[in-house]
Amino acid sequence: MAVSAQLLVEELQIFGLECEEAVIEKLVELCILYGQNEEGMASELIAFCTSTHKDCFTLETLNSFEHEFLSKRVSKTRHGASKDKGLRHAGARDIVSIQELIEVEEEEETLLNSYTTPSKGSQKRTITTPETPLTKRSVSARSPHQLLSPSSFSPSATPPQKYSSRSNRGEVVTSFGSAQGVSWSGRGGASPLSLKVLGHPEPLTGSYKYMFQKLPDIREVLTCKIEELGSELKEHYKIEAFAPILVPAQEPVTLLGQIGCDSNGKLNHKSVILEGDLEHSSGAQIPVDLSELKEYSLFPGQVVVMEGINTTGRKLVATRLYEGVPLPFHQPDEEDGDSEQFMVLVACGPYTTSDSITFDPLLDLITIINRDRPDVCILFGPFLDAKHEQVESCLLTSSFEDVFKQCLRTIIEGTRSSGSHLIIVPSLRDVHHEPVYPQPPFSCSDLLREDKKRVRLVSEPCTLSINGVIFGLTSTDLLFHMGAEEISSSSGTSDRFSRILRHILTQRSYYPLYPPQEDMAIDYENFYLYAQLPVTPDVFIAPSELRYFVKVGLNSAISQQCQNQFLSGALALNSSRVCWWGQWPRSFGGGVGVENKSVSIMLK
Repeated sequence: MAVSAQLLVEELQIFGLECEEAVIEKLVELCILYGQNEEGMASELIAFCTSTHKDCFTLETLNSFEHEFLSKRVSKTRHGASKDKGLRHAGARDIVSIQELIEVEEEEETLLNSYTTPSKGSQKRTITTPETPLTKRSVSARSPHQLLSPSSFSPSATPPQKYSSRSNRGEVVTSFGSAQGVSWSGRGGASPLSLKVLGHPEPLTGSYKYMFQKLPDIREVLTCKIEELGSELKEHYKIEAFAPILVPAQEPVTLLGQIGCDSNGKLNHKSVILEGDLEHSSGAQIPVDLSELKEYSLFPGQVVVMEGINTTGRKLVATRLYEGVPLPFHQPDEEDGDSEQFMVLVACGPYTTSDSITFDPLLDLITIINRDRPDVCILFGPFLDAKHEQVESCLLTSSFEDVFKQCLRTIIEGTRSSGSHLIIVPSLRDVHHEPVYPQPPFSCSDLLREDKKRVRLVSEPCTLSINGVIFGLTSTDLLFHMGAEEISSSSGTSDRFSRILRHILTQRSYYPLYPPQEDMAIDYENFYLYAQLPVTPDVFIAPSELRYFVKVGLNSAISQQCQNQFLSGALALNSSRVCWWGQWPRSFGGGVGVENKSVSIMLK
């Protein structure tokens, strides 16, 4: 292709541009290399320089133009051409070539099977073509309306030996209240129940777009959190005003901010920094000396008010710590129902054993639900665990979505005779679901009319009201996450779990840790809307890999400066990976009923 240097000069002069001879020679070379004429090359060069704000034409500018624009355009053109060529080639295939392809795949599978451990029956995948469609028998064998059949989606589904031979079936591992002599059976759907999902201000009811947040948006959410909690602390402790962080002062000052770490490592008493609020400190940071504090419990992301000495403006020697203030309890009203007593059963996934995908624990749980007929069943995910060995190895022959639908259908149809209300809470470890926090509810569009009244799909996390008793529900292992980051000092005996649960209530958030654990993907705009506590829950349920427990009266873990009436009746449970039963009297709610042990709890 012949390219004229003179024409290139004339095209550039139209835009009032003069170029050196070396630049013109380079442009001629680019025209030949990328098949452009003089007019097109000049137009694209002007457009590139305008968009990148480059004022002069140099050899460096042309190099950038080539690598950032011309080469990318050519690669896209080649990719599109190869794709069209592949489509034309695929369209030319006849039935003989397809049959040959099938035979090659079968030979490869036979070769791979010769290197694997033999199993019962043939594991050859059924290949479906227009000439060899699925028979009616094979279609009906995979009917979605059958009860859970693990063999339909896992060819290596064998009964778990350890689970079937366990000797502690139904063993009571711990209890609270008058658990002995209590009739652990409910009335199913016979008793009227008022079920409501609370929000702040509205609950999360559907999917949303994520992965679009920007750093300034995250900063705005964190700033709002500091300002809101700081305002509550200022009013509660009668603080006159907050001082700027970096301004030296010879007298004690009171600072508002968020706890952070001065490095990427784990927080320790030497690495604590206080990041100030935007209004008073413009987000500045200052190291904190904790040597003068006798008692403290801190974690990254915690909003606190500190009093201390800041003589140089470069380090704060903390002498007093003001911690958060919890929200008030919900006060039941006439709309919350008038049932005298109701029974709640809670179970947490995974519902398979680690060595099998047969869902035997789930089938046993359905049997117990039908036997005891609890009024409400709260089932936490994961239902198909992303950390299961067979899931990680991609050994399932059905899609993750299909396996979950079979699992959910089994739960709903299997418990229909009991009449129990089902509350389904997703987990970030549900392999088929959206891995973002807060997590939207599962979608199930094919629920029957009779099931819609008793099945409630909620988000993670969720605040649920059952006859005026407020349950805080979260399937995220925040006890483990926060326990790994929290540091503390106490003159007496101190319970780590009680401290963490107290932080959740006083920080008014289901996940107050910042930055979060690495495997947590948090959308902070929706986190601010849907992951905050609307009220202090009467019962807080947080399943964890840590050992099960029941904590009551969390004010015992609060320093004298932070005690208040709102936390005197809070009750928290970690069901771990066991099931628990709870009976709640009508008088329970609004923080009343725990101290006199009018609640019965049993973990099995």
